[in-house]
Amino acid sequence: MAELRYRRLQTLNRLPRLMGNHYLAARYLRYVRPVAWITSGAPVEIIRAMGILPVYPENYGALCGSRQAAGTLCQVAEARGYSRELCSYAKCNLGSLAEPRQAPLGGLPRPTVLVACNNICGTVTKWYQALARDLRVPLFLWDTPFSPGELTDGGVAYAAAQLREMVRFLERHTGHKLHQDRLNRVMDKSREASRLWSEIRLLGRHRPSPLNASDLFIAMAPIVVLRGTDQAIDFYRELKAELAGRVAKGEGALPVERYRLVWDNIAIWHKLLRFYGQFLDHRACFVADTYTGGWGTVMEGDDPLTALARTYTGVFLNRGLAYRASQMVELVRDFGAHGFVMHANRSCKPYTLFQYDIRRMVTEQTGVPGLVIEADMADPRSYAEEAVKTRIQAFMETLDG
Repeated sequence: MAELRYRRLQTLNRLPRLMGNHYLAARYLRYVRPVAWITSGAPVEIIRAMGILPVYPENYGALCGSRQAAGTLCQVAEARGYSRELCSYAKCNLGSLAEPRQAPLGGLPRPTVLVACNNICGTVTKWYQALARDLRVPLFLWDTPFSPGELTDGGVAYAAAQLREMVRFLERHTGHKLHQDRLNRVMDKSREASRLWSEIRLLGRHRPSPLNASDLFIAMAPIVVLRGTDQAIDFYRELKAELAGRVAKGEGALPVERYRLVWDNIAIWHKLLRFYGQFLDHRACFVADTYTGGWGTVMEGDDPLTALARTYTGVFLNRGLAYRASQMVELVRDFGAHGFVMHANRSCKPYTLFQYDIRRMVTEQTGVPGLVIEADMADPRSYAEEAVKTRIQAFMETLDG
């Protein structure tokens, strides 16, 4: 009953209809408009501006996890030769293609084109190559240079040149043209939604925090799937107003906030409320996280393709160890956290790889302890209930001490 131990946000009640309409539109409008399956780090603004319907298989994997369907779909994919070690989002997608009757919403509508990029992980490149082979649809791979430190002008120019090639690819395979005025309008909407999302996340600085990490994970769907639309802007304006009302009244997400924590990595979708409920027992609130901020960067620059290249090349997962550790340190200090929890995510190796080094660096620089929890973002088979419970209990006792 974890959901009763904190104040639920009323604006979140809009999400099922909002997201349902998105998937419904993709399913029925595909007969009159091309559909692009894209990865979450791809510049969706270009696709929207061209009148192409964007669909995110990664978001669908999170949906499968939250609806308790991921375990079954992963096993379907594994029975067809895919490794147990493969990303569970990928296996949910591949499993849904093989057994759509076992998949939420009957799976995703068939794509016209595929657009992938390697700024968040390398798995998506092979995943989308497998999709291109099995579905016999064209694939564009956007190669973004890794940025261990600050972005370079050469790296941004390299990425922008590929975006121009991406436009030609989409025009060739969909028959839709990119018009500059429409791209500018979509980017303006994307900037506004990103600005609102960033401001919403920063409200966690208040004491008590008006939101918990589970609120952010649920509320992030529009900034990923509906970025560049009026629907995303309207949703985040309403959400921000509700949170501002809590701040004005001195209300927190928890009735009593004793500890403030920072979360690292993707949510454990299949245990979302139950997992975070264990921290509610200790009156601990997750006031910030490293994951949802990936879509809060506001694009800057006059040239749209250069602005897109700079924004999407600079995402958190495309940066080096020192940068990622500094971001965690900043969150701990800025949000006044007493500790942090890191999800050692079996599926997302790029996110998880440096976590023990980052934990050491953050603790050395801030003096606050960190906990590492081993699980998986979607597949429940990698979640050991009692072991997780024991580690959380021990961690919270160190804070109590």
